[in-house]
Amino acid sequence: MTQNHVSGMEASAVSVLKRAVELDHSSRFQESLVCYQEGIQLLIDTLKAVKDDSKKVHYRAKIKGYMDRAEQIKVHVNQLKEDGKYHEQIRIAEDATGYSYEALFKPYISSALTEVWVEDPYVRHIHQLYNFLRFCEMLLKASCKVKTIHLLTSQDEGDSVQQTCALAELKQSLQAQGVSLDLQYSSTIHDREIRFDNGWIIKIGRGLDYFKKPKGRFSIGYCDYDMRQCQETTVDIFHTKHTKTL
Repeated sequence: MTQNHVSGMEASAVSVLKRAVELDHSSRFQESLVCYQEGIQLLIDTLKAVKDDSKKVHYRAKIKGYMDRAEQIKVHVNQLKEDGKYHEQIRIAEDATGYSYEALFKPYISSALTEVWVEDPYVRHIHQLYNFLRFCEMLLKASCKVKTIHLLTSQDEGDSVQQTCALAELKQSLQAQGVSLDLQYSSTIHDREIRFDNGWIIKIGRGLDYFKKPKGRFSIGYCDYDMRQCQETTVDIFHTKHTKTL
């Protein structure tokens, strides 16, 4: 392995662990834990590649320090879950980027996740339907085995045909992937909420519709939603042992 490759791994580890510490200091513990775990693995890979004994000692000490902190966070988060007191808040600023569905939901997806409930009154217009499609695609690509997705939304009074056809097509497409889409409509729904059957509850002020319209079809952020500007909103994350059925 070349020195450049080792330096690249080290730089990646430093970047991820720096983010972990920032999230840790902001009390965004579940996100910081994911970053600590990724950064520690990168440091372990770097340790395996270096030849210099003094560097090996340095890396081992760093790894131990980060592992100790990650374990402390894990114990703290598990205790909050046990007590039913876990609450984390993320504030997405106006025009912020880096909040694709993959980035936002990844810390709360685990291999135990099999069922998802989505309450969102605004999965009606074409861009909102595409948002829900992207959310479903994110779940299919994630490290979980989702079998059922429940959607509770309101019916589009202006063009219900477009909404009905789009969701019917998505239901058929998901079925081909071995996933069932349970669709229900409500005329009184107002709150927005996403629940995972591993206990996580994510409440986004704007629901799934927090991305801004791109400036043009060939502008940065049109395809990659990590680079798409967002509207200001707040994300509240809770954990409960009991996930309700809609």
